[in-house]
Amino acid sequence: MLLNANKLDYKVLNENLRKTHEHCTITDCCGQRFIAAGMSDKEITIDGVPGNALGAYLNGATITVNTNAQDAVGDTMNKGKIVVHGNIGDAAGYAMRGGKIFVKGNAGYRAGIHMKAYKDKVPVMVIGGTAGSFLGEYQAGGVIVVLGLEAKDKKIVGFFPCTGMHGGKMFLRSECRDVRFPSQITARLADDSDMEELKKYVSEYCVLFGYDINEVLMSPFTVITPDSKNPYKQMYVAN
Repeated sequence: MLLNANKLDYKVLNENLRKTHEHCTITDCCGQRFIAAGMSDKEITIDGVPGNALGAYLNGATITVNTNAQDAVGDTMNKGKIVVHGNIGDAAGYAMRGGKIFVKGNAGYRAGIHMKAYKDKVPVMVIGGTAGSFLGEYQAGGVIVVLGLEAKDKKIVGFFPCTGMHGGKMFLRSECRDVRFPSQITARLADDSDMEELKKYVSEYCVLFGYDINEVLMSPFTVITPDSKNPYKQMYVAN
């Protein structure tokens, strides 16, 4: 089914999406917010640039964006998959507790903020390019992977990554010698068991975007995990 979004607001657009039970391609998308919010059992392809909160509260649908997406992609998503063939804005994966987000390009600030695991759900976000400042801020669960592909001289992550991180895990495709981490986390080079785990996430990314997984995994990766039972103490208590 083809759905032309020209001159449609997000409410009408979502009403049309809910009525169909077949694969839907949205054309002429231009900044409509909340597309597919809370939806399940849908397969949606978007031509154009969706607005903020794409796939918010997603509960099982699959969304593919052929260009860029704006802020808060996958906000509080519970299940499903979002694939973006370009870049994304800030706060992607905010408080997501399940599902997967794959981004071919770069992510803005605060990707993965408040990401958490919920029961048997472990959210995963794979960013193919670089990530902005405050990556994984207050991360409580789930997995964030940043690959830095074609980043050239740009740092793989901006300032203040993992601030307040108290759960979950992060993989950065770099030795991270130029990255300053907070004291409540542990950052170390990935070992064989880490790489085996990482392969599960990166293999799907490579299939989606046409990369050679062996080439991607040849580079060193840094694994970041929290190591304090009280990650906030140093912020609010004088020593």
